[in-house]
Formats: sequence, C-alpha cells, structure tokens
Amino acid sequence: MLRPHHVLDLIGNTPLVELRALDTRPCRLLVKLENQNPGGSIKDRIGRSMIEAAERDSKIGPGSILVEATAGNTGLGLALVAAQKGYRLILVIPDKMSREKVCHLKALGAEVVMTRSDVGRGHPQYYQDLAERITRDTPGAYYINQFNNPANPLAHEMTTGPEIWQQTEGQVDAVVCGVGSGGTLAGLSRYFARTAPQVEIVLADPAGSVLAAYLETGQIGEAGSWVVEGIGEDFIPAIADLSRVTRAFTITDLESLTTARELLSREGILAGSSSGTMVAAALRYCREQTKPKTVVTFVCDSGNKYLSKMFNDHWMQDQGFRATTEFGDLRDLIVRRFAEGAVVSVISAEPLAIAYTRMRLYDVSQLPVVDDGRIVGILDESDLLLAVSAGASAFQQPVSSFMTTKLETVRPQTPLEELLPIFDAGRVAIVADDSGFHGLITRVDVLNYLRRRQKVA
Repeated sequence: MLRPHHVLDLIGNTPLVELRALDTRPCRLLVKLENQNPGGSIKDRIGRSMIEAAERDSKIGPGSILVEATAGNTGLGLALVAAQKGYRLILVIPDKMSREKVCHLKALGAEVVMTRSDVGRGHPQYYQDLAERITRDTPGAYYINQFNNPANPLAHEMTTGPEIWQQTEGQVDAVVCGVGSGGTLAGLSRYFARTAPQVEIVLADPAGSVLAAYLETGQIGEAGSWVVEGIGEDFIPAIADLSRVTRAFTITDLESLTTARELLSREGILAGSSSGTMVAAALRYCREQTKPKTVVTFVCDSGNKYLSKMFNDHWMQDQGFRATTEFGDLRDLIVRRFAEGAVVSVISAEPLAIAYTRMRLYDVSQLPVVDDGRIVGILDESDLLLAVSAGASAFQQPVSSFMTTKLETVRPQTPLEELLPIFDAGRVAIVADDSGFHGLITRVDVLNYLRRRQKVA
C-alpha cells in the first residue's frame, strides 16, 4: 500500500498544457498550471523553500513567529506551510488584494495586517517597511523577506526549471514570466544558463511597473499604479536577476484582465490576473516570430481568487475595463441597468423572505420592487427589520405590505449635483422616465463614475 502524501509533498510537478484556441501564429504556447499546487499558486514552492531553509539554518523553531510583506500569493504559500508546521504567521498586505485571498489567508490561520497600496518605499504604511517594523517590535519574530531571501530563487532553480526541461523533453525556446519578488525569473535564469543557455527569458510586466522600462533605459523611472496582483514593482528586487532577459513586454491592466477572461472562455483555464499578463506577453512574443518555437509561460494561480473582481462584469465596469453603451446622462452612472437584466429586484407579490435572501446573496441594502417593468416601490434593510421585529411570520408576507411606495424618481437628464440631497437624506437615486425604470444610483456609483472620468482625463 502506498504511503499517503503529506499536503506539502504535493507542491510542484505541475502539469504543462498547450493552448490550442488562441492565436499563437507559428509557435506552440504551453502553460504550466501552477494553480494545481495545494495552495493554489506558484508561490507554494517558495513558501516551503524559504521556511525550510530557515529551519535548516536554525533561524526558526517551535514557537517562532514569522512575518512577511506580500502583495500576492506568497502569503498563501507561507500560510499553507506555516499552518502545517505550527508557526504563527503575520502578513502585511496592500489593500488591493482580492477579498477571496484575504479570506483564504485568515482561514489558514494567518494574521492579516492591511495597509495602503498607494504609497511607496520609505512611507511608514508601505507594506515592506511596515513588515520590517512589526518584526523589530515583536519579540522572537523572523522576517521571511522574500525580496532578499536566496531560498526564493533556489526553489525555481531546483524544481520549476528542471520540470519545464523534462516536460518539454528539452524542446523549449523561450520562457515568459513576470517579476514580483524576482525569484521565478532569477531561478529560471540560473537553471537555463547552466542547462540550456539558448533558451530566451522574456519578461511580462504590468503597465505602471518600472521593470520593463529599466531594461530598455537602464533607469528606474517613477512607478504608476496597476490592478494586476502579484507582479510588477516600483523598485528592482535584490534577488531579481534581469541579466538574461532578452525581451520585455509592457501589458496594460485591460489587456491582462481580458486575456485572463479569454483564457477561461476559449481554453477552459480559470487563471488569475498575473496569468493574464504573462499569457498576453507570451502571445505577443509568439506573434512576433517568423519561425516555429516552443514557448512556456505560467498560470500562476487560480482565477477563483478573483471571482469578485475581474470575473465580475460589474467590477470590470466600475474599473472602466468593460465597455458599455453611453448615453451622456445619468444612465451612464447605473452599474446594474434594468434594460440589461442586471438589476437585483423583487416583485411586489413575492414573500419578504425572498427579498431578504436576495439582499444577502447580492450584498445589497435596498431592492427595487418592479412589476411589469415599472418600479412600484423600494425595500431597504430598515423596512425589512421593522417588518420582522414584530415576529418572524412577517417573512411570509408579501413585499407589498412593507415596501416604500412614495418614490422620488429622477429623470436621466437630471444634473448630477441634484443627486447629492437624495444621498444626504439616506436614499438612493431612482432613475426612471416615461419609458420605464432604468436603475438605481448610489454614492459609490457616483464615486466610481468620477474616478473613471478622472482616469480618462
């Protein structure tokens, strides 16, 4: 009988799959499915490598407290290994990390310290500076420091590189990867420099990161901002070896996210945002070639960590990544348009329990009550609470018994500033005219609209 595997034994040896539905021109494009690691990402490799290296060097032991700054999946890899080995783990993360990742980290037992994503090195709230301060202020704490930890690239030099070489039977011409900490690129560069120096190393970098421009100019420019998680930097990590990079591609957030969505719809692979960046760069590289080549890139993590973000049409629209029909009036502020079937609503004859269920399911605090395409009322949490406070039997009563029917609607042509008194009164703006109900506008919808307009300007 085979001895059962420990979960940490499942890290690595991930499959390599060829993309067949996307246009790769003369090339074969293979993706290494790092989302098949037990923690769901390529960072499981370095999580195990860095913790076990610290154990071998007697830097940590029973009862140790581990601290790390992470903007991506390194925290999940560390949390997986720390939980299995019994270490307390404190993670400092920027506030752009997806909700799913944060929930995953906490479920694994990690302590999460959220900090700002809009500040740079030297600011007290910069995630790496804050992690270093927490380490100094916490007796017995050990700072993992993925950006300077030699066990980070070693994981890829000893496992990822050899796996690619073996799985392609030595028939690989280029490897496309990104830089977060720099460990993947450095480890692969070292392995292929020794094993097959003809293999090209190609960088995929999100627009706003300083790395691609640094390779072109030799200068570290001013960093911008990007929504892709886990790759791209505002500095050159100490362990990042860029010396063997022969080509670098700058990929916008829009291209990254739409490529990841296309990877799912056409190839059936549910991948994260950084995977979209890498596949987009790999596709650009492939389409530049005039002779057949075998190219390898990575599905760094699973897209199930981004279901509330890039796989959510409403989030894509909020961020300005999803094109919608523009009317030049208040309808442009409506995220969930009734005409598109996107409004979460109830019918006046439905029981209150249905309204309560939909509020919880869609995380909304008010529901329009719509009969035959016309808004006849609105039900909010206060109405719901008042109704059921007298007895749970109210849940079985129709929505019409408790909804607010005195509605103040605004027409699509109403000036934006006229919505402010509505919000001050604690209400949402109901947009309707003679053609019917169009949708609701909240304070957040206005803020998102103004932010999108600012980005365009």
